[in-house]
This record gives sequence, C-alpha cells and structure tokens, in this order.
Amino acid sequence: MDDVSHSNRNSFMRHAPLAAILTAAVVGYFTLGDYFTFETLQENREALMAFRDANYAGLVVAFVAVYFVIVAFSLPGAAVASVTGGFLFGLLAGTVFNVTAASLGAFAIFWAARLGLGRALAARMEASEGTIKRLKTGLHEHEISVLFLLRLVPAVPFFVANLVPALVGVRFFNYAFTTVLGIIPGAIVFTWIGVGLGEVFDRGESPDLSLLWEPEIIGPILGLCALAALPILIKTIRGRKEI
Repeated sequence: MDDVSHSNRNSFMRHAPLAAILTAAVVGYFTLGDYFTFETLQENREALMAFRDANYAGLVVAFVAVYFVIVAFSLPGAAVASVTGGFLFGLLAGTVFNVTAASLGAFAIFWAARLGLGRALAARMEASEGTIKRLKTGLHEHEISVLFLLRLVPAVPFFVANLVPALVGVRFFNYAFTTVLGIIPGAIVFTWIGVGLGEVFDRGESPDLSLLWEPEIIGPILGLCALAALPILIKTIRGRKEI
C-alpha cells in the first residue's frame, strides 16, 4: 500500500508542473488578454521610460522575468512583450533580452513536459513498432532540421514548438540550440518594430504587426525554412535512389 501511495505521489509531482502550465494558459487566455496590450504599454509609457533611466538594470531584470513568465505559462502578450523589448532597450539589447527571456521560458515548458507526460510518451514510442517507430527514428535522424523548422515556420505556434519536442523525446541540447538560434530572426523583427514604437504612439496610432508578412521580412525567414529542410530532402532523395 505504501509503495502504491509513493508511486502515485511521484506521478503527481512529475505531472504537476505541466498541469500548472496548462491551467495557467487557459486561465490567462480568458483573464489577461486585456492587460498585455499596446494600449496598456502606451498608458504606462512615461513611467516605464522614467524607471528605465533611473534603474536600467532593475528594469532589465523585471522585463526578462515578466517575459519568462508569459512564455513559460503560455500567457497572452508574447508579441507585445517582444515589441516592448525594442521600445525600452533598442534593437541590439532588446533582441538579446527578448531571446534570453523567450528561450528560458521555452526551456521551462520543455522540462515540465519532459519530466511528466513526455517521459511516459517517449518510452511508449521507443517500445512501439511499425509506423510510430519509423516516425521516431526519422525524427532523431533529422532532429536538428525538424527543430529548426518548428522554430522558423511562422504558422507553427510558439507553444506547440515548445511542447511537442519534449513529448517525443528529443535531446535537450539540440532543443536548446535550435530554440535560441531559431527564434532570433523573429525576435529581430518584433524588436525592430518596437524601436519605432514611440513615434507610432506620438501619431496616435497602434503598431502594425502586419509588417511581419511583408515580402522583405517573410522572404528571408522562408529561405531559412528551406535551408533547414534541405538536409531532410537530400537524405530522402538519396534513400529512394538506394532503394
């Protein structure tokens, strides 16, 4: 009886972090959408700038912490946070802080999923035969390329790109490496928009995130997607030739 109780307690502890993230994501979606907005940023613009000038390091820590929580718990407002990084800190520093916070939040989701549901699911996939085993083998053969594609393809939600790799048992080093490098292009674009946000506010307008889909922006990102997919394509073609 004690062994069963201990096992249940361990199982609960393993699944608790992911359950907490999913719960926070659902609650945050319905309750926080009105807080993490550009209107909120505009209303607090002067206070934030004054605090930055008086305590730059303190604002950096606060910004990274808030952005980390947004990503780690999949709360609404990641785009606003990224633009805010450029608005407060400029293109270079803002990009560094955005990538740091987003990466740390992504790592938190990965380990929450890996230590809970991911461990059991990866073990089942390892023991499976047929299609599932072939899919898992194929993923590990092209792990870096697939992870880069998850980060670079604009249609893949950030939460999905954080969660799925943990559930299918990818190596954490590969996940971390591709996460940090893979989010840099998007982070630069969002930060760049934030750099000019003050002028947008002065005109009484809201930032236009449709810029992300302009050919000169989306083109290079899609080019990186094609580059990431190239090793998979080459290996597939070679495999067919050998057959």
